[in-house]
Amino acid sequence: MKFLHTGDLHIGKIVNDFSMLEDQRHILEQIYQFALREQVDAVIVAGDVYDRAIPPAEAVLLFNDFLTKLEQAKIPVLMISGNHDSPERVSFAARILENQHIYISGICDRPLKRVYFQDEYGEVTFVLLPFVKPAVVGAKTNGEAVERLLGEEKLEEGRKVLITHYFVTDAGKTPELCEGETTVHVGGLDNVEASLFSDFDYVALGHIHKPQKIGQGDNYYAGAPLAYSFSEAGQEKSVNLVELKEKGRLSVTRLPLSPLHQMRRIRGRLEELMAVQVVEAADAGDYIRAELTNEEELIDPIGTLRTVYPNVMQIVMLKNEKRETSSYTSRCIERKKDVCLLFQEFYHMLRGEEPDAQRMELIQEVAREAQHEEMRS
Repeated sequence: MKFLHTGDLHIGKIVNDFSMLEDQRHILEQIYQFALREQVDAVIVAGDVYDRAIPPAEAVLLFNDFLTKLEQAKIPVLMISGNHDSPERVSFAARILENQHIYISGICDRPLKRVYFQDEYGEVTFVLLPFVKPAVVGAKTNGEAVERLLGEEKLEEGRKVLITHYFVTDAGKTPELCEGETTVHVGGLDNVEASLFSDFDYVALGHIHKPQKIGQGDNYYAGAPLAYSFSEAGQEKSVNLVELKEKGRLSVTRLPLSPLHQMRRIRGRLEELMAVQVVEAADAGDYIRAELTNEEELIDPIGTLRTVYPNVMQIVMLKNEKRETSSYTSRCIERKKDVCLLFQEFYHMLRGEEPDAQRMELIQEVAREAQHEEMRS
C-alpha cells in the first residue's frame, strides 16, 4: 500500500504579521494533487493541524475544504492532534467522520485508536498516538508517557505503522531544529527515544519542521510543508510518499513542494538592494528578511524596500546587532559576578526597558539560593 505522510500544517499561522492562509491553501492543493497522482491508499497528518488551540474560523474552513476533497476522492485520512492543537476540538465529530474514512485521534484513546488496511501482502495496522502531556497518563516525562502507552498495547503480527507527535531522540542525539520550533526542551523531559518504536515498520512523526530520519528504524519527520521562519530559508519542503510491501520492505520518497512565496534573506546597503538587477535576480514577491549594512541612519527603510519587495517581513540593521552584542558582552565581563546586574542588562537588551521590582526580587532570591547551594557543596 502507498500513503502520503505530512504534518505540522499549522493552519492559521501568522508570521511577522503576515497571514499564511493563502500560502497554506496553495500547499494543501499540491498535497491533494500528489494524493491523486500517486493513487495513494491514505493521507497521514501527524499533528499540529492548526497553529493554536483555538484556530480562527478561516483556518477551520480551509482544512474542511482539504478533507472534503480527499473524502470525495475516496482517499482515507488518518490524523492526530499535536502540541499546538486542542485535542477536544480536533476530535470533534470523529466517530461520525469514520463513516467517511476520516480517522481522527485528538484525545488519546486507551487502547490507542487503530485503523486497518488490506493489500496484496495482507493486513496493515495503523496505530494513532496523539501528543499527550505526561501528567494525563500519570507519567513524569514524555518518554515515560509513550513507553507506558505503547506498553499497554497488544500489537498485532504483521506490518504496523505508528502515527505520533513527539520530540524523538536517538540515544540522546536530538533531531535538527530551526527557529520555527517553539518547544523549549529542558533537561531531556521532552525526549522520546526512537528505540521505543522498534516494533513498527514505519513511524510517521510530527513536531519537527525539518524533514529527517531519526534513529535506526524507519522513523521519519515529514517536516512542515511550508517554511515558517527565516532559519528555514532555502530548505526544500516536501511530503513523504511511503510504499509498504511485504514485511521488512518499504520505500520512502520525498515529493518536493513549491511554495507560493519563498522565504529569502537579502543583505547589503539599502541602495544596492533597490537596484533593478538585484530586484530582478529572484522573485520580488518572496517573503524577505533584509539585512542592511548601512552605517548611516535611514528614514523608513522598510517602507522604501516595500516599494519593490512588497512582502518584506523583517528588516535588520546589522550595525545595531553588532553594537548590542558587543556592548552586552563587555558588560558581562565587567560584572560577571553580579547576577542581578547581569539580569538587568540582559532584560534591557531583549525588551528595551528595565525589569520591574517583582522580577528583580525573584532574581535576587534565586541568586541567594544558588549561592547557598554552592557554599554547601
